[in-house]
Amino acid sequence: MAGPKFRVAICGGGIGGLTLALTLARYPDISVTIYEAAKDFTEIGAGIGLWPRALSVFQNLGLRDDIVNLAGGLDPNAPAHVFHYRKSDQPDGASFYDLVTPGGLLRLHRAAVQQLLLARLPSSCSAHTSKRLLSYTQHPSSVFLRFTDGSTASCDLLVGADGLHSAVRVGLVHELRVRGVVGSEQVAEPRWSGEVAYRALIPMENIRKRYPGHRCLTTPTQFLGRDNYILAYPISNGTLLNFVAFTTRPEREGTKFDGAWMAVAGGHCDDWKKPYEGWDTEVQQLFDCAPPPMRWAIHTAPQLPTWVSGRVTILGDAAHAMTPHEGSGAGQAIEDAYLLGTLLGHPHATRTTLPAALAAYDRVRRPFAESVQRKSRENGRLFTCRRHDLHGADVDEGVLRDLGERIRVNWKWAWETSVDGDVGRAVEMFERA
Repeated sequence: MAGPKFRVAICGGGIGGLTLALTLARYPDISVTIYEAAKDFTEIGAGIGLWPRALSVFQNLGLRDDIVNLAGGLDPNAPAHVFHYRKSDQPDGASFYDLVTPGGLLRLHRAAVQQLLLARLPSSCSAHTSKRLLSYTQHPSSVFLRFTDGSTASCDLLVGADGLHSAVRVGLVHELRVRGVVGSEQVAEPRWSGEVAYRALIPMENIRKRYPGHRCLTTPTQFLGRDNYILAYPISNGTLLNFVAFTTRPEREGTKFDGAWMAVAGGHCDDWKKPYEGWDTEVQQLFDCAPPPMRWAIHTAPQLPTWVSGRVTILGDAAHAMTPHEGSGAGQAIEDAYLLGTLLGHPHATRTTLPAALAAYDRVRRPFAESVQRKSRENGRLFTCRRHDLHGADVDEGVLRDLGERIRVNWKWAWETSVDGDVGRAVEMFERA
């Protein structure tokens, strides 16, 4: 029996890495091994959103119905109410916009999506836990991997789906420096966005008992205000409210965050409420119901001139970790994985042509993901009312309508563009190489 045409090692068993493995599983002549750093396949975080672009990937992989069922069986083809917007940094909040889009936004629990993808992995895909990559070395015929437990492995192609603290990205940037592609000023380390998110999961039953008419029982809502905003929407088939309170310090963007990047708020959990004193009654009611939150210092990945070095590449947060204000971090990882996997499964893809396949992936996916990364940053500015004419309680209705329309325009790519179109362009580039 002939061996595989090449061996792919995926560092990272999150949603991006698993989507790549499932895409490659359609091509039995490719060997796939997943190396997950944690002792179990677990996801950190709660809610994620999937726009129509990302959902189309799961449709192509035969998982659309499973994903839709996780989201509560919503119809992703019908126009849907995505978010209700209120200006809430005042005692009497003011509703000003409803975002309704084709297909809407599927809201899911991150861990549930990961477990679904894990369950669909074929037995031919080898998966290992407690395998944290330390470093790699590229040789003419293979890529040599070293893990922190002292073990080693080799592959023909290494894909870093290893998240914000990506060891693969660190190695890739080092190689780019050695080759003179980037200078010494190019960093591989994440940068603090100047933002902190406090995240809590509130049982819907708690809200229903204490505040039976609360808006968030039925309506995904964003409560906006100067320098801060709150995101609240149901997940887990409507049994939990994903509640996220963002505080921002724009002047600290790019500086070092003091303290743990992720921690339970603990004994000082009331500190997260202070920026919201004097806000809308609906906001105070949610704080009344919320358990102690997790605190996340939001960091982003530095933009690079390329995601490729030889037969090594990166995807997802390893490539473009972004602020969460587009609801698109997971979706962009899914798109990366599907486009890359489709190129690797192309009949032209061999050990010899892998660099050309990676070049097509980089040329199509990197600019697009970076544009979403920038739009997410801009949405954060819109949600925290940085414009001077949004300050105070007596804001002109026309100004608020304009804010709503700017938010919509910043998201139009999610339903007006196509993953399949991008895949077609990348395949054409590869075939012409």
